[in-house]
Amino acid sequence: MKGLILLIALGLAACSSSKKSKYDGHGAESLDAATLAKFAPKPVPSSQTERIERILDIRSTSTGHLAENGRNLYVNWKVTGTYQVWKVPGPKRYPIQLTGGQDHTYISFVSPNDKYLAVRRDSKGDEYYGLYLLSTKGGELQEVYRKKKVKVSPSFFTKDSRYLYYQANDKGPKTWTVYKYDIKKKTHSEVLVGEDGWWGVADHLDDGTLLVSRWTGNTSSEYYLWEPSKKKLEPLFGQGEKEEHSAKFGRSKNEILVLTNRFDEFRRLYKFQRGKKKPWKAFSPQWNYDIEGFGLNKSRTKVILNRNDKGYSRTGALSLASGKELKSPSVRGALQVYFNDLGRPHGRYSTMGVVKPNAPRVGYVYDWQTGLRTQWTIPSSPEVDTSGYVTPKLEYYPAKDGTKIPMFVYRPKQCEKKTCPVIVSFHGGPESQSTPWFSPSIQLYVQEGFVYVEPNVRGSDGYGKTWLHSDNGPKRLNVIGDIRDAGLYIKKNWAFDGKVPKVGVVGGSYGGYSAFIAMTMFAGTYDAGVAVVGMSSLLTFLQNTAPYRRDLRISEYGDPVKDKEALLKLSAMSYLDKLSAPILILHGATDPRVPAGEAVQIYEAMEEKGLPGELVLFPDEGHGIRKRKNRALSKAYQLNFFKKNLQ
Repeated sequence: MKGLILLIALGLAACSSSKKSKYDGHGAESLDAATLAKFAPKPVPSSQTERIERILDIRSTSTGHLAENGRNLYVNWKVTGTYQVWKVPGPKRYPIQLTGGQDHTYISFVSPNDKYLAVRRDSKGDEYYGLYLLSTKGGELQEVYRKKKVKVSPSFFTKDSRYLYYQANDKGPKTWTVYKYDIKKKTHSEVLVGEDGWWGVADHLDDGTLLVSRWTGNTSSEYYLWEPSKKKLEPLFGQGEKEEHSAKFGRSKNEILVLTNRFDEFRRLYKFQRGKKKPWKAFSPQWNYDIEGFGLNKSRTKVILNRNDKGYSRTGALSLASGKELKSPSVRGALQVYFNDLGRPHGRYSTMGVVKPNAPRVGYVYDWQTGLRTQWTIPSSPEVDTSGYVTPKLEYYPAKDGTKIPMFVYRPKQCEKKTCPVIVSFHGGPESQSTPWFSPSIQLYVQEGFVYVEPNVRGSDGYGKTWLHSDNGPKRLNVIGDIRDAGLYIKKNWAFDGKVPKVGVVGGSYGGYSAFIAMTMFAGTYDAGVAVVGMSSLLTFLQNTAPYRRDLRISEYGDPVKDKEALLKLSAMSYLDKLSAPILILHGATDPRVPAGEAVQIYEAMEEKGLPGELVLFPDEGHGIRKRKNRALSKAYQLNFFKKNLQ
C-alpha cells in the first residue's frame, strides 16, 4: 500500500506512513544507525561558514551567581563551543575556566560559604542531567547523583553549607523524591517521597521547613508546607485547581508571598496568610502588566522583582512590610534590564543583565546598600562591528477576527521603502514570548537583506491570562490562524510598487510546529519553511515524549484520547496534500522533549509523495542545536535555504 492511510471520519491524512510503521519512543535509541547515517549533517564550504563563525564569536557570559561575600562571580560561558563554568574574581577581571569537555555544564547555585558550586551536566543534550559538586577553587567534579534515564534537579544548600537538597525521579518517571545529601559524609537520605507529579522545593527556612511545589500542568501548580517535626505535607493552595502559582516564604512559615494570576488578568504578588479565614491579601501594585519573577533578600525585608511590559523587562523592588516601591536600577537605552538569580536569597548584592540593541549583554552587580551598579563581565565581538545593528520595533498585525497581534520587527534601512524578503520566526513554548534582544543571528539575516519578524500569537506569555490560555487544548483551533494571518498581512501591506514580498517561516520546538503548520495547513501563505526540533503531529508527540512531560503538556495541547480528533486537526501530518513549498527540517537525535521521530515521519511522508524538503539529524544534540560546530552548520543550512528560496 502506498501513500498515507486515510482517516475516513475526518477526511484527513493520518499520522503514519505505509513504508514505515509509526515511530516509538524518544532519544537516540529510538533511531536506527541507518537513519542516523542517512540524515547526518553534511559539510558546507568554508566560504559559507566564515561569516557565521564570526557571528558565533560574538559572546557574553551568563549574568551569573555572585558569592555572598561579593568577591567572586560564577558564570556560564560558551567560548569553548559549549557552555562551561567560569569564575570571575572581580569586576572586569579575566574569567578562570573551571569545567571543560564536549557536554554543556550549567551552574545551579553557589554554597553560602563560597566553597562549592552545584552544577549539572548531561550527555549529548539528552537532558538527563547528573548533579555534581565543584570546588570554587577548581578540580574534578564530585558526583552527587547520576543515573541513566533519571532526571535530577538541585534545590538549595543549607545555611551552614553542610547539606545539598535535590529531587530526582529515580522511583519512577513520574514520581519525584526530595533528597538531602551530606557533603561531608557523602551520604543521601530521603526527605519527602511525592505522589505522581513533578515535585520540587520552592523555598526553605533555616529550621528545615520546606515550601514544596507540585506541577500539575504546563503552568499550573500546587503548594504544600513540610515541617521536619511532622514529616507530612500540609496543603496550602492550588489543590484541585489549574491555576498558576510561584511562591516563597515571607517573614515566617505563616506568611507566604505568591505570584499568581488567579485573581487578576496579570501576575501580581499576594500574601498568603496561613491559618486565616481570608488568607489572600493583595500585595504588589495593580500594574497592567506581568511581574515575571521575584525573590527576597537574605533578611526577608525586601522583594526584588522583574516586570514585563509588552516584552520589555524592567527591574523593581518592594518593601515586604509595607508593599511600598523601593528604588531599583534602570539603564537608559536598554532593551532589557533584569535581575538574575531571583530563586536564591539575596544579601547585599544582586546580579543583573543589561541588553542593548547594538552590543552583547553585559552583566552587572547592584549594591543595594550604596545604590551603585558595577560592571563585572566584558562581552566580546571580535572582527564584527555591531554598532550598525538595527533596533527591533514593536508593531502589530490584525488577525482574521480583528485581534491585534504584537510582533517585533527587525527591518533593514533599505527595506523601509522597498520590497524585501521576510522571515517570520515563531517562538517555542507555546507559553513563551518573543522579546526584543541583541541577536547576532537575526542581524545576520538583516544584513543579507531580510526583514525579520517575531510575533507573539495568542497563547504567548506576557499579555495577560486570557491571551495565555486562549490556545489551551481544542481552543487552539480558534487561534491557530494567527500563524496564517502574519504572512497574509505582510504580503498585503509590505509590498512596494506592486511587488509582493516572498515570506519564509522558521521556529524551534513549538515554533518548529508552527513552521510545519504554516507550510501545510496554511499552504500558499509562506514560500519556504524551516522547522527546528518541531512536532509534526501533536498526537504522536504526546504519545512518545518523556512521561513527565506528557502529563504536564496535556493541559496545553489536549488529551491524546479525549481530544484525539482536535489533535489530528491541529497536526501538520494531516495536511501534507496541501504542501507545495520546500521545508528544511533540523532535529537533535537525543531530544527527550520532541522526539526525533517527529522529524523523520513527516520527511518520509513528504519523500513518498515527492514533496520538496530536506532533513538533517544531529546525532550529538537534543532539544536544540547548541554545540558550536553544529550551530555553524545549522545557521549555514538555514541561511542558504532562505537565500535560495526567498531572494
